[in-house]
Amino acid sequence: MTAYPLDVRPVHLGLGAKAIVQPEMTGDMAWYAEYERRAAADGIEGRLVTQFSFDAPWTMWEMHPAGDEMVLCTAGRMTLHQEQADGTVTTLELGPGDYAINPPGVWHTADVEGTATAVFITAGAGTQHRAR
Repeated sequence: MTAYPLDVRPVHLGLGAKAIVQPEMTGDMAWYAEYERRAAADGIEGRLVTQFSFDAPWTMWEMHPAGDEMVLCTAGRMTLHQEQADGTVTTLELGPGDYAINPPGVWHTADVEGTATAVFITAGAGTQHRAR
């Protein structure tokens, strides 16, 4: 048995109730593309579990078409913005222990003051990004 830091070694939750430790997170788009290739056999049922700390607002919006994403704030405070299909934006304040769900197809981004840490459980297949 081995302990891993979630912010360095994410986990893929796959079919058959499997939890598969992933290679070291680089944070670049190539890492995510390689993850999609590794997890492709699980289809849209697979989930990527990651942890990130932020000390500045996100620089982009993202959207996950394949399924829900759970965002669990574990430290600090963050403001999650969700852009609905009709263009309206919902704003949610998250503190330690609070979570929100980003539904499939909903663009989202976040602001932080100071530092915040969150765990993300993501249906990542087909994730898209756009400038903020």
